[in-house]
Formats: sequence, C-alpha cells, structure tokens
Amino acid sequence: MALSRDEASRAHMAVQRFGLGARPGGLTAALAKDPRGALRQETWDAARLFIDDPALPITQGALAKFFQEALAERAQRESSRDDQREMRVARARAMAGSGAADGMAAPPQAAARQQPQVEQVIYRAEAVARLRKAIEPEIGFAERLVLFWSNHFCVSVAKGQIARATAGALEREAIRANVFGKFADMLLAVEKHPAMLFYLDNRQSVGPNSRAGRNRKIGLNENLAREILELHTLGVDGGYAQADVTALARILTGWTFVGPAERLGPAGSFVFTANRHEPGDQTLLGKVYPDTGVEQGERALRDIARHSATARHLARKLVRHFVSEASPPQALVDRLAAVFRDTDGDLAEVARALVSHDDSWKGELAKMRTPYELLAATARFAGAPREFGQVLGPLNALAQPLWAVPGPNGFPHTVEHWASPESLRARLDMAAAVARRLGDRFNPAELADGLFDAALSQETAQAIRRAESKHQGMAILLMSPEFQRR
Repeated sequence: MALSRDEASRAHMAVQRFGLGARPGGLTAALAKDPRGALRQETWDAARLFIDDPALPITQGALAKFFQEALAERAQRESSRDDQREMRVARARAMAGSGAADGMAAPPQAAARQQPQVEQVIYRAEAVARLRKAIEPEIGFAERLVLFWSNHFCVSVAKGQIARATAGALEREAIRANVFGKFADMLLAVEKHPAMLFYLDNRQSVGPNSRAGRNRKIGLNENLAREILELHTLGVDGGYAQADVTALARILTGWTFVGPAERLGPAGSFVFTANRHEPGDQTLLGKVYPDTGVEQGERALRDIARHSATARHLARKLVRHFVSEASPPQALVDRLAAVFRDTDGDLAEVARALVSHDDSWKGELAKMRTPYELLAATARFAGAPREFGQVLGPLNALAQPLWAVPGPNGFPHTVEHWASPESLRARLDMAAAVARRLGDRFNPAELADGLFDAALSQETAQAIRRAESKHQGMAILLMSPEFQRR
C-alpha cells in the first residue's frame, strides 16, 4: 500500500537524515507511523554493531597480528634471499666448470607473484566487514553513529603501516564497543588504542624528568594532549590554556603499546612504561592529579569526559552533523548537552534524545551525504561491491579515502565542502560509472518508486522517465536530491 506524501516524507527523513538510506520497499507504513520509535529501537539493538565474522581474519589485536605476520614475512624474505644467493653461487661454479665465459649472467628466474603486505590484508578485511554492517540494519542509525564517532576520533592510514593495520581495529574495538555506552569509556578506549597512540605520536612523548628523559635528553610530544582537549572533549572554546595542554601531555607520558619483541606483554597491547612517565603531581584545569602512574591519566580523562564544556562541544557537533551545520537549533543543542550531563555521558540516551526532539525533524534535507554514505546507500539496494577496488576506488575519487583523514579534525560536515563544483563533478562521474556497472539489473523508475515512494518529487520522477537509456536513468536517480541529500 502506497504511503501518503506526509507519511513518505517522515519515513524518508528517518532513513536519510539519521540512517543510511532505504532499500526497495523500505519506507513501510510502520516506519512512517513511528519513525522516532524505529530509530530509538536501533539504539537498543546494539548486537548488530559488533563484527564476529569468520571472513574477518582479525577480531582482536590487529597490531599483534601485524607484528607477527610482518616478522614472519621478513624472515621468509631473508630465507628466500639466502636460497637465491646460494643458487647463484652454485650456477656460477657450474658455469665456470663447464668453460662458460666470465661475466655471463645467470639465467633469469620467473618473478614470484608478490603477495599483499599483511597490513593491506588487514585493511581490506576491515573495510569489507565495515561495509557489510552498513547494509544489514533496517535504517542504519547505529551505523551512522559509528561513522560519526569514528570521524570524531579519527586516525589516518597515511601515517604508516601500523596505522593501516590498526585503523579498522580502533573503530571496532574502541568505538563500536562503546557507541551506546558511556563517553568516558569510549574516550579511554580510544586514547589507549595503539592506532591513536601511533597517529598522534604519544609513543615518542617522554617526561623530561623521567629516567628515560634524563638519560636520552628527549622530551614531551604534546600532539595527543592537544587534540584530546581541542577536538575530542572540551572543544577549541572549552576554557583550557596552553598550560593545560602541557600538563595533560606530562600526565600521558608513558602511554604506549608493546612492540614486536613482546618484552612488556602481548605485541600491540597498551602498556604504561613508568621509566618514561614524568614524575610528580600535575595541575590540569585547576585540579591537582597526584602521580599514581597510569591511573593519573585515567582519572584526568574521566574528569575531562564529564566536563560541562565537553557536553556542549559534543552536543553541538552532533546537531551540526545530523540536523544543520549552518544554524543548529540551540534548544536541541541544550537538550543534548543536558542529557549528556545528567546521564554521566550515556551515549545511548543522547542518541535517543536526538531523534526524539521536534527540532531534529524540522527543515529540509539540505546536508550532503558523504562519499562513504553514498557508497553505503548504493550497496543497500545493489548489494556489496564484488571487488575491493569498488569500495576504495569511489572513495578515493570522491576525496574521502577510507580511514585517511586530511588532519586530526577529520572530514568536514559542511555542505560547502561536499557540494563544491569539483565534488559535484566527481559525483556525476561516479554516478555514471556505477550506472554502467549495474547494467540492466534495475529499472530506474521502478527502483526510485521503491526507494522513495511518495517522497519522490515529480521533477525527479519525470527526469528518470525521460532518460534515453536505463544507464542514464540510473545516473539521474543517483544524482537526485532524494539520493544525495540527508
């Protein structure tokens, strides 16, 4: 039974503004009747967030896996080089014994096909598993929250092999596991994760007065401390000073991860090294934290997580991401900040407050989907891409490479960024390429009706019907406001 215009608009807003897009026939009467209830239900059903997939070679400890396999690969290469060297010597001797001319080159050997590096194997597996989780849920609100927090606590695989091996694990182990838990738990899990410690250089941070600092004349690296205060918690206007950045950097000295030698524990696990930790009490945001080793940092982060400025910063960022970048409704921001404070940072309650507030449902769908959201929305009706390049290729072409942010502040939320002339040209090219790949699998007009129901505008429906071919009609659908906007 077809929905009325109002019913379809409510259901469409639920799956576009808060989810990852409809599947054919996904705008049901039940969703149209109670879209807020359907979104709240996804916050209760957290089990789908966790990846337990036999196709995924890494379920925990990606860095340990990286170290183990990378070391094994290196040993194998060294052994292979030794074997090749012995073979060359043997051939040279045989040639000399048979009267071969001096300097004659040994016969070329067929080059063995290079296997992908272990960090690339991990990266690919994580990417495929992530996209699969975007296809499963009815709406995708929980997945959108995972994407939001992953961009909030971002790292970049461009940093190096360790980052490439652990970026997906950071999202799974620290963010998915806590996306409907307490923010303080998520914050601690993120800042202790090897991906973040590596990305923001905390393994290079040494207390100047620590035993290691005195012996090696090395000192603080403030990158992690600065981004925690400026980006992860209080915000740039959160009332902290440079002295607080330095104090937090001192508190976090000694926070690192175990290397491949495994002298301090399992490779890739978090470890606190006391000989690198700056000794003494530290004053942060007006509070004195006694030197209790690793607990000094844990207490400081939990206090920062509960700070009123953190509540305001995160509430404003959530509203700007989901509702409006240009004019976030202040009443909605205030409501989310209050819920955050009153529930000790319960992210499930904050998410429910977001979708329950009237201001979240006002206004047009004016924000642009990110490239990853477009990829997920396409996969939700067309199925997951068969080749890994069909995941990374579009993201690279649309300037949102997977887990490869331009800076610690992540990818922008703004319409101006994602709807620039360059971006729109790239989206048009990508829509045409996807339409060609899908071939004649879909009738574009029927697909549009199935995805948008009565929320489909007459202009879009007419443009699709008038297309000269199915490929052109599909490209028009993929570039339509109904598909691109959220």
